[in-house]
Amino acid sequence: MPSRSRTARTARTPRSSRALLAGAVAAALFTAGPALLAPPAGAAAAAVTWDTDRAAAAYAANPAAVTASGSENPGSGPGLAFDGNGATRWSSNFADDAWIRIDLGTTLRVDRVTLDWEAAYGKRYVLEVSKNGTDWTPFYTETSGTGGSVTAHTYPQEVTGRYVRLRGLERATPWGYSLFGFKVYGGEPAPGSTTRTNLALNHPAYADFYQDAGHAPGFLTDGGWPADLRGDSSRWSSDWNANRWVAVDLGATSTIDTVDLYWESAYAVDYLVQVSDDNRTWRTVYEPSAADIAARRANVKAPGDAAGLHDTVRLPSPATGRYVRMLGKERRSFYNPAPATAQFGYSLYEFQVWGTGGSASAAYPALPADRTGTYRTTFFDDFTGTALDRAKWRVVRTGTEMGSVNGESQAYVDSPDNIAVQNGSLLLKAKYCKGCTRAGGGTYDFTSGRIDTNTTYDFTYGRVSARMKLPVGDGFWPAFWLLGSNVDDPNVSWPASGETDIMENIGYRDWTSTALHGPGYSADGNIGARQTYANGGSADQWHTYAVEWTPTGMRFTVDDRLVQETTRNQLESTRGKWVFDHNQYVILNLALGGAYPAGWNKATSPYWGLPQSSVDRVAGGGVQAEVDWVRVEQKG
Repeated sequence: MPSRSRTARTARTPRSSRALLAGAVAAALFTAGPALLAPPAGAAAAAVTWDTDRAAAAYAANPAAVTASGSENPGSGPGLAFDGNGATRWSSNFADDAWIRIDLGTTLRVDRVTLDWEAAYGKRYVLEVSKNGTDWTPFYTETSGTGGSVTAHTYPQEVTGRYVRLRGLERATPWGYSLFGFKVYGGEPAPGSTTRTNLALNHPAYADFYQDAGHAPGFLTDGGWPADLRGDSSRWSSDWNANRWVAVDLGATSTIDTVDLYWESAYAVDYLVQVSDDNRTWRTVYEPSAADIAARRANVKAPGDAAGLHDTVRLPSPATGRYVRMLGKERRSFYNPAPATAQFGYSLYEFQVWGTGGSASAAYPALPADRTGTYRTTFFDDFTGTALDRAKWRVVRTGTEMGSVNGESQAYVDSPDNIAVQNGSLLLKAKYCKGCTRAGGGTYDFTSGRIDTNTTYDFTYGRVSARMKLPVGDGFWPAFWLLGSNVDDPNVSWPASGETDIMENIGYRDWTSTALHGPGYSADGNIGARQTYANGGSADQWHTYAVEWTPTGMRFTVDDRLVQETTRNQLESTRGKWVFDHNQYVILNLALGGAYPAGWNKATSPYWGLPQSSVDRVAGGGVQAEVDWVRVEQKG
């Protein structure tokens, strides 16, 4: 379900194995700046094990490293999940609480675990890590598994240990749990050192934004990169913004002389290397020269001809600090297609920091916990007056507060014909008049209403609900949703702002949908669900739509019946960054046609997603969304 924010756009996935960025860069362009050189003196070549399945390696070295609660029969023992053979499998004893574990032989920072399920998969299960084989910490919880191949990324959690375990909670079939493969990836964190070494190896890395879970900052310190600096292997990729950073925690104050940046083709033309003692106040220790920047800027290539780049940044004098970061200032341009240029984000395979000091105790901070206390109402409107309460609501107009989005046919206007309060309800009405409305440089045949609480009431976390009655008809698109309050910040924008769709309906009588949008899960790739009304209910009856938004997840309900639950843990492990830790605001609107309805009703004329029968309904009057009340409750 696509966003309706005024900054919304269809997401594209840049710079991947689709051969967008390949080829070679002429080293002569960079002779005056960070050299394309071998690693500095004392550096080892990229470790051959940086992308190795450490569980398979541990099993090969010691078959006794694998244990399980039991097996279906002698021919389906636990070692078969770690033998690297996709045709063999472990099948557990027939119990919901069956488990299997691997002793990795050494303490690793685990960056991801992949489970390759046979048809007998887990519906609910937990992945856990332990340093001693006795005390376990969960790092991934599945509540509605569907089998197949599942990769659980650990970023931004601290997952360090010697043992990894899968513990079943509920089987999806009457059989046991059955795994073709159980793979574990990670590496040993670099310890503190009095001799010069790469202090960043397998240390925590952070970024303000990243493309998706498969391109998170943790990949920056895993110790490896493709030899030709091409392809999608093990890299951090930012979103499409010049002002983006990535940082490494060395664990303790260090003396740093060199930083190695192994770029994918989407490198920075201009950037800063900075150090910090507290991860808040930064000191710049390096920036490319004007000549270097000019040469990098001039190297405009078609994506298929572009190439990666290795910058060895030798600091003019050693710097001290615990944290080191790259702050991007200008992105590389690509000739895509002629004669226009295109810019993606930044993409780095590896971030090395050379020097002395550091500590292996560097760790990711604990994630936020749910708030305590009871809910209290902090915002409420039951529309009992004679007009919209403008102290609570802002009226949104096409061409002023927002532009046209998603191919929708209406212009939002501030008119009592479209926004009215009558008989204790808010009415958002659709109107038709051929060519009658000009807004934002366009001409519209339809008008409608949209209101929000931006500038009047923005909030973080809470239970948000509304009682609504919806119009039924192909392409009528009412919605009740939340949008990140930083959506209009050019350094954020959509989908990095986050969007929470509590209720969307595109004219179907029997169902509505819910969704979350953010980096790596936006537009048609959102995290969403459809719900069918209970007991034969329909959209044109009164129903209560709600979301409970907490630091650990989202729970969507219709008439108090759970229809979607998405935890922060599942979202960040499998999809992308959780961007629901800051203010959002409430939006109510009635759209007509556009991408989401068209994807279902397939109407292309007379309007995209809005067939003639629905146009006639609007022209005849009476197409409206009704809202009885809106409430926000918060704890504390």
